[in-house]
Amino acid sequence: MKVLENRVFDEERALYGESELLVRNCRFDGPADGESAFKESSEIQVEHCFFNLRYPFWHDHEVTISGSEMTELCRAALWYTDHVTIVDTKLHGIKALRECKQVVMKRCDIISPEFGWSVSGLEMEDCRAESEYFLLRSEGLKFLRTELKGKYSFQYIQDAAFDNCRFDTKDAFWHAKNVTVRNSVVKGEYLGWYSDGLTLDHCKIIGTQPLCYCKNLHLIDCEMEDADLCFEKSEVTATVTTPVISIKNPAAGCITAPAVGTILMDDPKAKGKVVIQGNDSKIHEKAC
Repeated sequence: MKVLENRVFDEERALYGESELLVRNCRFDGPADGESAFKESSEIQVEHCFFNLRYPFWHDHEVTISGSEMTELCRAALWYTDHVTIVDTKLHGIKALRECKQVVMKRCDIISPEFGWSVSGLEMEDCRAESEYFLLRSEGLKFLRTELKGKYSFQYIQDAAFDNCRFDTKDAFWHAKNVTVRNSVVKGEYLGWYSDGLTLDHCKIIGTQPLCYCKNLHLIDCEMEDADLCFEKSEVTATVTTPVISIKNPAAGCITAPAVGTILMDDPKAKGKVVIQGNDSKIHEKAC
């Protein structure tokens, strides 16, 4: 494997088409302001490098990036690239990951609007992210101990599992399909609308008007906080362990909670049941 160390690259397509290359302690920055440093390259290892120029990894195969930094000027850093591992790295440019396949990220710091669109096979562990429209239309996702702050996240995603995560994000999981969230905190307005096959297992759900217009919705021993007008027009099976402010017109299924402040059933098509599980362990069914 060819090794490049302690170099500065600023020209256009500086390492275009290279293969079997180790790049260590290098900077991609300078007055030439060149783009696409590693375009159409393969078997690339990058260690402790600094990226301040646009589009460094496009159409690449088998890329490992560790201990590196991509600044806010390093926009659209990885596109159309497959079999990628990114560890202990900052990705701070807009659109940092798009249309990539088989990506593993560990202990990364992400500040990147429109991150991860149309990605397939992404594993993320112990990462922190700030983003808008995070992972739009992505699939095959597996997240562990990851934190996210943003807006409009996980829209149209499919086949995903999230465990021990914390999400503070408005409009999360809209139109999501076949998604399971376990042992996590999900905070935001209008969670999960129009989803199909969304399961929340031992989660804490915070925010107004969650989980409306859903199909095949399941809640397993979840807490709900500041949650009003929940489950409108949803097909739902839910066990909630905390009092709920209000539930409105669930379409079908059954919701069990220790208390509900208000149950609004003013739509004749709403056939869902609400069951109050009191402290005396007796179940009292509210008329629909």
